[in-house]
Amino acid sequence: MKTAASTLSRNAPCWCGSGKKYKKCHLGKEQKQVLPPEKKPKPKERNVIIKTEEQIEGIRKSSQLTKELLDMVEERITEGVTTNEIDEWVHQETLANGAIPAPLNYGHGQGRRRMPFPKSICSSLNNVICHGIPNNQALQNGDIVNVDVTCNLNGFFGDASRMFIIGDVPEKTRELVEVTRECLELGIAQVRPLNTLGDIGHAIQQHAEKHGFSVVRDFAGHGVGVHFHEAPQVLHYGQPGKGEVLRKNMVFTIEPMINMGRYECKVLGDGWTAVTVDGELSAQWEHTLLVTESGVEVLTA
Repeated sequence: MKTAASTLSRNAPCWCGSGKKYKKCHLGKEQKQVLPPEKKPKPKERNVIIKTEEQIEGIRKSSQLTKELLDMVEERITEGVTTNEIDEWVHQETLANGAIPAPLNYGHGQGRRRMPFPKSICSSLNNVICHGIPNNQALQNGDIVNVDVTCNLNGFFGDASRMFIIGDVPEKTRELVEVTRECLELGIAQVRPLNTLGDIGHAIQQHAEKHGFSVVRDFAGHGVGVHFHEAPQVLHYGQPGKGEVLRKNMVFTIEPMINMGRYECKVLGDGWTAVTVDGELSAQWEHTLLVTESGVEVLTA
């Protein structure tokens, strides 16, 4: 069948009776192509990996090793220890358990301009928000430091971090560390089927801001388990009922980064270390979580 556009010249009166020339009326409209339904661009499919029972068991074992490594750090960390020493403890113990430190050489071959991550842990001291690189600086009285550990055990990943207070710190600093942990716990309390990532972010944001702190926007939690980083992105701020709906056997981290001052950050010249723009302190706690049939299992607890 031929269309109306094939029987009229451009300067003929339009077939619709408007009195206008065809080229001024329906010609342009008819020339717009409408793709048949099967050829319309498909919406981007969600690539959240819903884990199998076998995968969950592997992730659970890796997560428990991560927990044990952080327990070891908690027993040993003290004033005078360097973050390089902590890195070496975790590196050696990870290998001794048949696992691989996931951060080591992360980014290699991914087309990044920055160097692959050179250490086995992230150690984020005082105003470092995340991705701090261990070095020979000794921990001092009054420091706070986040140690972030991720194990790759038989191809499964468990990711967690803890804050450590070195010696005596001002009450406001201690409050920052404690409120950040409470933010993590409140986020975890929102994890159950049919809730959303927005519910998690909202609970965290409300608690942090109620205490006069701010929530980092530039970094987030993430899916984890069969890869180090997977979908979805887990923001630590948001609106209730918004975002990805949680489903049974999703696995992801919640890892709120809470600042004493402004939430903005900048990344240093090494391409990894993120610090607060105003030099104020930052704290972070992290767990790997499994959405169960009725709630949540904290795999790294």
